Amino acid sequence: VQLQASGGGLVQAGGSLRLSCAASGRTFSSYAMGWFRQAPGKEREFVAAIRWSGGTTYYADSVKGRFTISRDNAKNTVYLQMNSLKPEDTAVYYCAADPRSWTRVGLEGEYDYWGQGTLVTVSS
Repeated sequence: VQLQASGGGLVQAGGSLRLSCAASGRTFSSYAMGWFRQAPGKEREFVAAIRWSGGTTYYADSVKGRFTISRDNAKNTVYLQMNSLKPEDTAVYYCAADPRSWTRVGLEGEYDYWGQGTLVTVSS
């Protein structure tokens, strides 16, 4: 599986961005997808995940109610709509594919496939 993340940029606090992650190499609709982020000087952390069908999602508490993960299996793409952005959302955002277990989707060690990351900067 190859993943290509895009959509990052500079936005003011309170603004919105939508990240995209295009997948190739395997049947996209057969696996779950996740988003993680890594802020400067910090470890990578889980943001959101979505099951293969799109019917089940899971969010980190820090983004719940502000971010929405979705997918379009016809376009082999997963999205992360980020609203009400805060300076603490500043990070490199990574998409990841095919966790070994849905019950552990919040753990980066569960994923074998990663995109290259896209930088989101939120100014105050």
